[in-house]
Amino acid sequence: MRILVYGAGVIGSNLAADLYASGKDVTLLARGAWADVIEKNGLTIESAITHRKKNFRIPVIRSLKKTDLYDVIFVVLRSTQADSVTDVLRENISRNIVFTGNSLSAEKTAEKLKGRNVMFAFYMAAGRREEDRVVSFTMKKITIGQLEDSMANEELVRRIFSDTKIRVTYEPNMGDYLLCHAAFVVPVGFACYHCDGDLGRIKNDKEYLNRIIDANIEGYQAIENAGHVILPASDQDYHSSRYRKLCYAVYKVMCSTPIGTICASNHAMNAADEMLSLSCELKRFFDGTGAEYPVYKELEADALEHLQNGKE
Repeated sequence: MRILVYGAGVIGSNLAADLYASGKDVTLLARGAWADVIEKNGLTIESAITHRKKNFRIPVIRSLKKTDLYDVIFVVLRSTQADSVTDVLRENISRNIVFTGNSLSAEKTAEKLKGRNVMFAFYMAAGRREEDRVVSFTMKKITIGQLEDSMANEELVRRIFSDTKIRVTYEPNMGDYLLCHAAFVVPVGFACYHCDGDLGRIKNDKEYLNRIIDANIEGYQAIENAGHVILPASDQDYHSSRYRKLCYAVYKVMCSTPIGTICASNHAMNAADEMLSLSCELKRFFDGTGAEYPVYKELEADALEHLQNGKE
């Protein structure tokens, strides 16, 4: 099975490396100076936890030609960049395309590639890219599937990830999964802007940490009221004290250890355009369903103020 990972940022690099390490036939699409580095020295990934480095000699291409045939193409770009490749993908002859990452426009994306088998996924990896390497943490875990009422892909997913160490959760309703994921992570992004990327500054701010949870719960309530399913299923008790205690414990760890920097603030501070785009799309959804979300609005206004102050 020939696999192309289209995008060599932190997540794309980790996905490509994890597939390549399992013996898969992987090609990585990269551009510019970063492509030069990978072609010359290989893809180097340093663990943000242990600082151990591994090098992968993954084949690199710089563009996707019409006749380049792959069994599956993983598009791993920021949501604000995904639209820029739809024309290229439409012209290419490959059938199976997986958009990997945050997205609240999955239906529009699938419609633009009508006639292709379009899936969506979220790969659990985070970190930062340096000039000569990627410094990151990966859980080697992916949630992947198609939009509700689309063609089932469970067998294809099984073949893609067979004999790998990647843990796979097949989700046949990725639209609702991505909607819920945004409702969870965007308030965390606001927290990163509130403290200018230094999450340690809010580790003991119980009131603020609980406001993040409140904003998440507002989002989940709006999503459920609009007839969507809360995913993953483990979050369906979001009104319970157990859920709040679990979220609070996660946020405390996130703010008290390097995990928060690796998994949250690195991305939020370097991809503010994506986080704010997701927020705008979430607000359009909330407003379109008549939802009330005052805590979310408060956190967003505070985040925008901090971002603006950072530019001055």
